[in-house]
Parts: sequence; structure tokens; C-alpha cells
Amino acid sequence: MLSAIILWMLVWMALGVCFVAHAQPQAPSAPEQYINDWSDEAVYQMAVHGIPASITLAQGILESGSGRSELAAQSNNHFGIKCHKGWDGERVYHDDDRRDECFRSYSHASESFHDHSEFLQRNRYEELFNLKPTDYVRWAKGLKKCGYATNPKYAHLLIDLIERYDLAQYDEQGLALKADREAFAQAEQTQQAARNEVLKTVQNKGMNPAKTSLSIGRRSVQTSENYIQYVLAESGDTYDALAIELDLMGWQLYRYNDINRKDGTYTPSPGEVIYLQPKRSRGQTLWLEMRPEESLWEASQRCGVSVKALVRKNHLAPELPRPANGRLSLRWRLTKDGKLPNWARMIRGPNS
Repeated sequence: MLSAIILWMLVWMALGVCFVAHAQPQAPSAPEQYINDWSDEAVYQMAVHGIPASITLAQGILESGSGRSELAAQSNNHFGIKCHKGWDGERVYHDDDRRDECFRSYSHASESFHDHSEFLQRNRYEELFNLKPTDYVRWAKGLKKCGYATNPKYAHLLIDLIERYDLAQYDEQGLALKADREAFAQAEQTQQAARNEVLKTVQNKGMNPAKTSLSIGRRSVQTSENYIQYVLAESGDTYDALAIELDLMGWQLYRYNDINRKDGTYTPSPGEVIYLQPKRSRGQTLWLEMRPEESLWEASQRCGVSVKALVRKNHLAPELPRPANGRLSLRWRLTKDGKLPNWARMIRGPNS
């Protein structure tokens, strides 16, 4: 009798362990984590460049080992992009087809996605853009046909990844975002024409141009001197809550304001500028004098020029987050000694 009771106790204990083990949520696999991290970027690239997001994600998973290859982990290069002629950025060297081949190194992996999209704009891949952007099968086979990879199973590997992880859903998101961007561009063009008329009128009257404003719900939407719409943060605002209130996609406010969404929910300070449109690649003025203790991001928010553009124009780096003289070029990329290029000085004059 005692042995039977002990046996039943052991059975129930075993069942309890099984239930507990079953209840434990499984961590996402490496490809699933990669998709979580980079699907927004792939959707954005599709909206801008027309390359199916499913193809971009599958290529990223395959070519970077889900972001864990040495080149991806140390150099943020997810697509094995080599230096090629004209590359003036950071570089690293790895053995590939030959020993010590030159590969591009990026400060952020999103730059690798951008270069991958631009790489596929070459004439060699021109025929791919005649395909439907949701036809990932033909895109995969077309890449192989155009010589993107030497592996005879390359197209099959991409298709298998797309279907295993249901990556085609991101192609639909890319098309939706493209439609939104086109509608936004049309609205922006109309608004710009209206602004030009206002500017022409006030200039004819000898007045200073006024900033236009409108309202979304209870929010007053202003237009910056660089012609970007923005709102001012109020106490308790978060980017995620504002995106819902202003009918934007969650990632848009983060991208437009150079905030890393992966760091968690961002809480802006009351009165802080929050752009509702992408910042520009150049400013309305030639220079911006940085304030004491002002970060590069704060300067970017003040002038409406993206951090990435400021970094490239002013040759900045993590160890040099602001120019020594505190003066940022907003229009042209400076020479490495911090001066305007010769042709720009010829236009602007020697004292520019």
C-alpha cells in the first residue's frame, strides 16, 4: 500500500514538473529575434526603394547569421557589402573569396540596410523592379539569376526562410507605408506651395515670414524654420502615446527624432520639440553654433537636420561627438581639417 502511494506521488510530481516546463515561455530563436529587431527597417527600405521587405529580412538572416556573424556583430555589416570604389567610410578586412578583402564598417546597422538597398539599384538588378513587390519567389530566383550569389541553392534558401517565418506579411506593411509616404509627399507639396505663396506675399510687403501652424486634436502643430512640422511635448507625454494620438505608426516618431526605440519607451521633457516629419539632410543656414554643454542630438533637434547628416558633414565620431570649435556645418560636408570644400568657398566667399 505504501509503495503504491509513493508511486502515485512520484507520478504527480513528474506531471507537475512537465506542467511547469510547459508553462515556461520559450525564448525566440535567433532568426525570430532578428526579425523582431529589424522588420521595421526592412519595411522602411521597401517603402523607399521598392525591395520586398521579406527578401531583405531573409537575406539579412542568411548572410549575417541572424546578426551574429563577426562582420555583423563587430562592424554592423549585415549583407557582406564590400568597400568597392569610392567608399570613404570605415573599413575592416576579412578573408572571403580572397584573403584580406575589404568590407564596409558602419556605426549603425541601419546604414548597412540602406547600402544594401542602394546596391540593388544597380543596372545589373534592374529587371527585378519589374516584378510585383509581393512576388518574393520571383525576386529570390531573380537575385540568383542576376548573379547576386554563387550558391546554387540561394533562391531556395531565401524562399524557405520567408515561408518558415511568414516574412511576406512585412511586404504588405511596406506597401502600406509606401502609400502613406506618397500621400504625405503630395500633402507636403501642396503645403509647400502654400508656404511659398505666403513667403512671396510677406516679402513683397517687407515683412518677416511667419511660421505656419495648424491643429491635430488639442495639439498645436508648428512648422520649423527648416519646414518640418512639430509639436511641443507636454508633461506625461511619451512617444508611443503621442503616435497613437497623432495617428502615426509607432516607429515614425522615434525615427524622425533620432531616438533609438530599442532603448525602451522614451519620455520627452515638457517643451521639447517632437518632429512629426523626417528631419532634413541639410539646414536653412550654413552654420549652427552649438550651445555650451549641448549634445549633438540637441543641436539636431534645434536645427532640424538629422544626426546622421550632421555626423557625415562634420566628420564626427563617438570619440569626437562635437566639433572642437562648436560650429556645425549644416549644408556642406567639410574637409577633414574642418573647412568648407573649395567649390563651396568659391560660391560663398573666402570668409565662409
